Amino acid sequence: MSKWIEFTQASRLHFVPLMIICVVQGALAAWIWNNQFSIIIFLLTLIGSSAIHIFSMMINDLWDYRSGVDVAAYQSEESISTDSGYLTTGKWSEQTFARVTWSMLAITIICAVTLYFLSGWGVLLLGGIGGLLALFYVVPPVKYGYIGKGSSELAHVLCFGVFPVMGAYYVQTGHFDIRLFFLSLPMGLLTTLTFFNHHFLHWKTDKQVGKRTLVVVWGERKSFRFSIVLLCLALFSILICVLVGGLPIYGILALLTAIPLCRMYQHMKNKRNLQTHQQLLWLSLRTSLQCGTVMILVLLVGRWIWII
Repeated sequence: MSKWIEFTQASRLHFVPLMIICVVQGALAAWIWNNQFSIIIFLLTLIGSSAIHIFSMMINDLWDYRSGVDVAAYQSEESISTDSGYLTTGKWSEQTFARVTWSMLAITIICAVTLYFLSGWGVLLLGGIGGLLALFYVVPPVKYGYIGKGSSELAHVLCFGVFPVMGAYYVQTGHFDIRLFFLSLPMGLLTTLTFFNHHFLHWKTDKQVGKRTLVVVWGERKSFRFSIVLLCLALFSILICVLVGGLPIYGILALLTAIPLCRMYQHMKNKRNLQTHQQLLWLSLRTSLQCGTVMILVLLVGRWIWII
């Protein structure tokens, strides 16, 4: 197996397109609304944002492994482990995994500092807050991802929606726009939904080792209802984005991407187990990617119509 394939698996690279979509949305907004776009700045933003996303995933795996969360899920028949498996199966040593993890943070810092000199103070503000939220999700002494008060869900909305969209726009233009907040909400909420749904796969072992996610605190039934609420909020945010001018009127086409996911929720009202929850997780990810892609296409079509 090549080093690159090992890296893609260890870093769970299949989740990174969620971040890429946010960056593209923010950069497109700068181009469409202000006619400003620099390919160098865009690439630096893309690399830095992708690196911090990978760092957040790997630091989560590293500390969950050290706390015993992932090992318990890997060994239990009542759970499905959602980590990369590179630590729990011994494919990589803890030292190797940690070295790659912190190198992702180093890449992020290099990109952020470079963008600061090119674009201004907003880079350090958004990047600094985002970096701290990524670090202390599971790292002591904060470990806010373990307390089950909704703090991790709020952080996901910010770090995988609001911050990358607003940041990608800011580095191109040097200022913010209120429409960006509404443009960022659909991806932020859908990504939060995806990460929330993955807790269903190992909530029992999370409870055993003291990781208090909302699924652990509320239980499976109440958490499943909240998952539906999150989807409804995400879909409603698309309508709001259209109303405030973040997307053209035909942006409502993005709602169609949620039809299979809605059907899955309907199916799971009477049948829920580890397998259906696993299907829900991957369908949530697919819906997030498809919805974000449709939003990008809508922005591009809006730019083309504006030109002619």
